[in-house]
Amino acid sequence: MSRPDEAAVRAALATVNDPEIRKPITHLNMIQALEIGDDGAVTVTVLLTVPGCPMKDKITHDVTAALTPLEGVRSVDVQLGVMTDTQRTELRQQLRGGAPANEIPFAQPGSRTRVYAVASGKGGVGKSSVTVNLAASLAAKGLAVGVLDADIYGFSVPRMLGVTGKPTQVEQMIMPPVAHDVKVISIGMFTPGNTAVVWRGPMLHRALQQFLADVFWGDLDVLLMDLPPGTGDIAISVAQLVPSAELLVVTTPQLAAREVAERAGSIALQTHQQIVGVVENMSWLDLPDGSRMELFGSGGGQAVADSLSQSTGTNVPLLGQIPIDQQVREGGDGGAPVVISDPASAAAQALDAIADKLAQRQTSLVGRSLGLAPARA
Repeated sequence: MSRPDEAAVRAALATVNDPEIRKPITHLNMIQALEIGDDGAVTVTVLLTVPGCPMKDKITHDVTAALTPLEGVRSVDVQLGVMTDTQRTELRQQLRGGAPANEIPFAQPGSRTRVYAVASGKGGVGKSSVTVNLAASLAAKGLAVGVLDADIYGFSVPRMLGVTGKPTQVEQMIMPPVAHDVKVISIGMFTPGNTAVVWRGPMLHRALQQFLADVFWGDLDVLLMDLPPGTGDIAISVAQLVPSAELLVVTTPQLAAREVAERAGSIALQTHQQIVGVVENMSWLDLPDGSRMELFGSGGGQAVADSLSQSTGTNVPLLGQIPIDQQVREGGDGGAPVVISDPASAAAQALDAIADKLAQRQTSLVGRSLGLAPARA
């Protein structure tokens, strides 16, 4: 048996990503040592970012799987070490690109991330279900997606996406867990059990700011923010911290729901935000005989879209109508969004069509430098 080629071994290691940072371990300088024996035994020492890293087994598995098929490799031994404080600082600086630790990347003029703040006037309209399913659908289309659960009091996103892990902190950076290829952060990941969060406005603002600035989101295409119902502190903080965020209003056909949804959308007049559109949830129930039962009435979503178009003076479209489907609830309880667990269902197809519209939306040029300069005389 020939000795394994070192170049081939290093190339294979470059295909292994850190599960949290989502970049090659070679690029992150996590390979401390590499030994290749004439007998085909390969020993790799990988530096974990923090002691007790929850992803150590995953890294060990991925390194072993990448090296084992190579010609000449007889055995793979993965040794795990831990980065020093200096190495972690260098890693943070590398990932941040020199940006200040408290800088919100999505608020910078050069950001290419589309930020959608999912809002509703009242609770119980399925706002969080819509958020997690849109996130999973967008990620399945190949986009880099993150979800920020900004519903501090009523957080539910971790359960709906099946997130069981806790964030890892590297220096001042928080590495968010990943589920269904979606990066997720929620206050529920920092509270023991089902403990209630009892905070006033300043604490809410600080928590949201920390989630936006201290979490390492990477290069996202889309960030979805699941807002709490109503027009309170969080909605105002989002407008202050990420002025470019666009509102996605969720309502049901019910008259009471659409009236408060209009109020939630009208906050854009005061915050100068754009409304990307309206989503009508629980539009109807498909019956076995092929007919539809409109349990909550009809026309609510279009009425909200028309009202917001008139009040804002812009075109606010109805992006889609989502039928009532038991599998949406079951998927949320089980951590498997219906767009993943049953993509052929009517609800999943409606959600996927809405995600298509959000994915194809062009990034606004407002506040962005075009790199143009006046010609010299």
